[in-house]
Amino acid sequence: MASSDEALVRSLYEQHGKALLAYAGRVTGDRALAEDVLQETLIRAWRHAASLSEQTGSIRGWLFTVARNVMTDKMRAKSIRPTEVAESPATVPVERDHADRVVDSVVALDALERLSEEHRSVLVEIYFQGRSVAETAEHLGIPPGTVKSRSHNAMKNLRELLLGRSAALKGVA
Repeated sequence: MASSDEALVRSLYEQHGKALLAYAGRVTGDRALAEDVLQETLIRAWRHAASLSEQTGSIRGWLFTVARNVMTDKMRAKSIRPTEVAESPATVPVERDHADRVVDSVVALDALERLSEEHRSVLVEIYFQGRSVAETAEHLGIPPGTVKSRSHNAMKNLRELLLGRSAALKGVA
C-alpha cells in the first residue's frame, strides 16, 4: 500500500509538478513559498490518494484547486502575522528588555539613599537637576569649592556602595 501511494505522489509530481510550481510562483512571487505550496499540495494528494481518480473529475483540476487553497491559507496566515525582520545592527528590536535598567535604577537609588544628606543633595542638584557647580553652590547656599569636594566624595562613596552591593549580589548568585 505504501509503495503504491509513493508511486502515485511520484507520478503526480512528474506529471503536474512543474505546472503547479509555475502557478504557485506566479501567484506568490516567491520561489520558496511556491515550493512549500507544491509540497503541501502533494501531501494532501497523498492523504486523499484513495479518492483521486479520473472518474470523479480532473486530477489536475483537483491539484490546482488544492494549490490555490493552500496559497490562500498561507496568504491569510501571513497577513495576520507581522512581517518578520532579521535582527541586525541596522534593524534593532523596537523595544529591548528593560529589566536590567530597572534593576540598575533601583540599586543606584538605594545606594543614593544611603549617602549622607550633604552628599546626596549635591549629586541630585548636579546630575538630576543638571545644575553647574556655581548654580548648585548658589541653590544650596554653600561655596563652590565645597560643592566640588562633596561631589567628589559623594561619587567615591557611591562607587563603594555600588561595588559592595555588586559583590554581595554575586555572592548570593
